[in-house]
Amino acid sequence: MLPLFSSAQSSNQAGILPSININKKLPKDWSINFKTESRQSLFKEGFNYNYLLTDFSLAGAKKIGINTTVAVGYLLRVTDNGLVNRAIQQVSSVKRYPSFKFGHRFSADQTFEANDDAEFRFRYRASVEIPLNGQSLDPKELFLRLNNEYLNALRSGKYDLEIRGVGLIGYAFTANSKFELGLDVRLDSFLNTKLRNRSWLSLNFYQSI
Repeated sequence: MLPLFSSAQSSNQAGILPSININKKLPKDWSINFKTESRQSLFKEGFNYNYLLTDFSLAGAKKIGINTTVAVGYLLRVTDNGLVNRAIQQVSSVKRYPSFKFGHRFSADQTFEANDDAEFRFRYRASVEIPLNGQSLDPKELFLRLNNEYLNALRSGKYDLEIRGVGLIGYAFTANSKFELGLDVRLDSFLNTKLRNRSWLSLNFYQSI
């Protein structure tokens, strides 16, 4: 039997993933986004708390069509082992249908840290947002968001694939303020001998100013 399907050759981890996302619109279809996210483990080979990292990212975006936006950004990751730097480039498209929104995102990033080789990744994400109280999302209403992402990574000449599935229930406080709660499941190390399964309780707050 292949190691991929052997439960003895898997690693499981679970924790929480809170984030704050602030977006500011600028003239001429420009915008700037700041995001901070903290990853904290609650289970790995048993129940125990372990702080993992905090990310701080800043990105500038330009709308280049009715549904399309391009963006470049920088992420600083703070861990117990030091700082990690990441450059990000992405193209996203969101189309509105009568009762939901469907989006695509293509992105690339390059990660650099002092004690490891650079990592290069290419990602594709499909997402759908569905209002639960009618055909459009209005203030004080619930919505459902589903994401499916495929992440290709190359480091030191070795390739790996990560698959992410996200299901979230959200609430719109106002037209510019939303909160989401749900599960973020990530599977990777498919091409190695030990499949890694990580599940995070996602708590996301969004604010447009």
